[in-house]
Amino acid sequence: MNSIILSAAQGGGTSGILLMVGYIAIFGVAIYFLMIRPQKKEQKRMEALLSTMAPGDSVLTTSGFYGVVIDVTDDTVIVEFGNNKNCRIPMQKSAITQVEKPEDAAAAE
Repeated sequence: MNSIILSAAQGGGTSGILLMVGYIAIFGVAIYFLMIRPQKKEQKRMEALLSTMAPGDSVLTTSGFYGVVIDVTDDTVIVEFGNNKNCRIPMQKSAITQVEKPEDAAAAE
């Protein structure tokens, strides 16, 4: 009788551990699809957007300023703000949040 109870208790412990490992695996997959995958997708979209940036494009910076791209280098961009031609500021590409091509603006009108 004692051996039957001991074997049932040992079997229950193994299945409990397997159940817990299964829950952890399901939780990990859910975290991947709900958090990591969309973040990587957005990062790829931003990299593609910044790689196609060219002089003449209208941009929105992270600080909320609208400007026009004057020059693009590897990791920096020179942006002209307002109508004053003397207001040209170099900034990192990572400070750009939106890019609007002149063709897109003409098509929208």
